[in-house]
Amino acid sequence: MIRLALKMLVGDRARYLGIVMGLTFAALLITQQSAIFVGLMTRTYGAISDLGQPGIWVMDPKVQFVDDVKPLQDTQLLRVRGIDGVAWAVPLYKGLLKVRLADGAYQTCNVMGLDDSTLIGGPPEMVAGTLADLRRAEAVIVDEVGANGKLASVGPDGKRRPVAVGDTLELNDHRAIVVGICRVSRTFQSQPVLYTTYQRATTYAPRERKLLSFVLADAKPGVDAARLCDRIAAETGLLAARADDFKVRTYQYFLKYTGIPINFGIAVLLGFVIGTAIAGQTFYNFTLDNLRHFGTLKAMGAGPRTLLAMILVQALVAGSIGWGLGVGGASLFAIVSRSSELAFRMPWQLLAISGGAVLFICLASALLAIRTVLKLEPAIVFKG
Repeated sequence: MIRLALKMLVGDRARYLGIVMGLTFAALLITQQSAIFVGLMTRTYGAISDLGQPGIWVMDPKVQFVDDVKPLQDTQLLRVRGIDGVAWAVPLYKGLLKVRLADGAYQTCNVMGLDDSTLIGGPPEMVAGTLADLRRAEAVIVDEVGANGKLASVGPDGKRRPVAVGDTLELNDHRAIVVGICRVSRTFQSQPVLYTTYQRATTYAPRERKLLSFVLADAKPGVDAARLCDRIAAETGLLAARADDFKVRTYQYFLKYTGIPINFGIAVLLGFVIGTAIAGQTFYNFTLDNLRHFGTLKAMGAGPRTLLAMILVQALVAGSIGWGLGVGGASLFAIVSRSSELAFRMPWQLLAISGGAVLFICLASALLAIRTVLKLEPAIVFKG
């Protein structure tokens, strides 16, 4: 009976392709839009992921996300270092500074100032040069995307020239020499990222009374990080959060205070509704066209379970093919756009969600067909 059900499914090529294409479109739109949404949310806390090593971030209690910098007094670093259970604590400068390029143009960049002695929080991957080169005079490291994109200068011949090791930039009337190129996560605002030492970063920054953005710390072996965060908060009055908790705090801010979830949610819902309408209607019409076959099988003694199994197999086979094609199309889209500014991230959980959505569409379509078949009187196939 299962083989017969598959022959009935592929026998009507037009309706079979209509069902598959409807499910493909739904899976493609749900997976693609959800992956772009996840990619955007990942970029919101990319700076936290790139630093990697620090397990604890200490900041002003009013900080809502990683780019919401509220500077601290330098003495707060010493207070954190003196708390029992803290293995080490280092300063971090994070700010937006304007960089003057070789052609005279200006570009706003994310400047990260690392601890001068340890360089904790450096870029996760170096493309050219080494992290230790930051100890050279006037040294900065530029991210690869920024060096080839927004920081590239236009020469006299009109051609764009990417920033390379040895080039000179200007930050707040101070010279900066590029000593390395790194690869980091794209920022949410797609701004170039520059790394330098903490002391040099505070020199580049406009003069303010407080320039310490964050204190990066880690717990001693055997000390629970969550309890240490509570201890730091109690003794200093600052907000202390584990890196993973700070990521959650960051993307929850964007979920709550921006229109990103609504915009992408509408697109995903639209794909789900359209996929349900197209696949459901086409599969229902397919069942109506094959009522005479189901009626014949019912007259020959096929029970409800057999007919139910046949319809479910037809729906699940079409759904599996449509989901596979849709996910494949989304993956191809990711490969084609990987070198662009488009944010795209497709974890396995997202595949499970899109698969569940397609499965629901298939079961809903099958339910409409099953009700029609079960109500069918076998004698109707012999009339006329």
